[in-house]
Amino acid sequence: MAGYRRQLYRDDAVVLRVQKLGESDRIITLLTRRHGRLRAVARGVRRTTSKFGARLEPFGHVDLQLAGDPKGNHGSSLHTISQAEGIDLYGKRFLGDYPRYTAASAIAETAERLTPIEREPSLRLFQLTLGALRSLATGDHATTLVLDAYLLRGMAFAGWAPALTACAVCGTPGRHRAFSVPAGGAVCPDCRPPGAAHPAPATIDLMSALTTGDWAYADATETGVRRECSGLVAAHLQWHLERALRSLPLVDRGAPAPGAVPPPGGAGPGVVPPRTGGGPTVAGVNREMTE
Repeated sequence: MAGYRRQLYRDDAVVLRVQKLGESDRIITLLTRRHGRLRAVARGVRRTTSKFGARLEPFGHVDLQLAGDPKGNHGSSLHTISQAEGIDLYGKRFLGDYPRYTAASAIAETAERLTPIEREPSLRLFQLTLGALRSLATGDHATTLVLDAYLLRGMAFAGWAPALTACAVCGTPGRHRAFSVPAGGAVCPDCRPPGAAHPAPATIDLMSALTTGDWAYADATETGVRRECSGLVAAHLQWHLERALRSLPLVDRGAPAPGAVPPPGGAGPGVVPPRTGGGPTVAGVNREMTE
């Protein structure tokens, strides 16, 4: 619109992703508290003289002044960042820790996938994402538990929560042994489709604990149970997203126990195999997040 002047407004946000633009600029993908997911240009942040370039790195919680239309009715879809103040820059705590960095990358990518519409407010997802990054930074719980708890609760916000306490098909209450990703979660013997997984009862209990926030139970679980839980959660998420997440195969979930075998029937379609050998360096992962 002729004569339109860009509006200045403030919001706090989590930095999800950064991309190079031109010789010295970057496009920053943000999950904001009041305006949902949006993209903004940070001018000159790649120059050594930039005053706030270091504050606009992935996983940081920042307070921003932006220029643009918050509702997207006028002008470019790209906003411009004119000021940036760091509230808590979690990314610097992850650089030397491969498991935490890759888990944070998976959280950031998931947050972006769960907000397909720009500028659509999603306060609960913003708070969940910020809380997950803070938990990774403090190290109060195992990295994989924090990630799986985030994925389960994020799916609940999106309406994709797996059925755990009743059959996903007929609704029969109880703890059922079979789990089918296409069916929507745990299934009773009458509704069990071919190829359904048969996870250990402790695995379903762990998924329930992570969904409800029972960290006392979750922290006491064994590595094998956590790995099986991670496979089911990843399969369920990517089934509903209808695409794989690039960051999930990089997450370090620990080596499997000696003699461990996959659960009967597998973990369902779309499972991302956990990383068991040497993977790319942190610098390699960082390149994916910034290009």
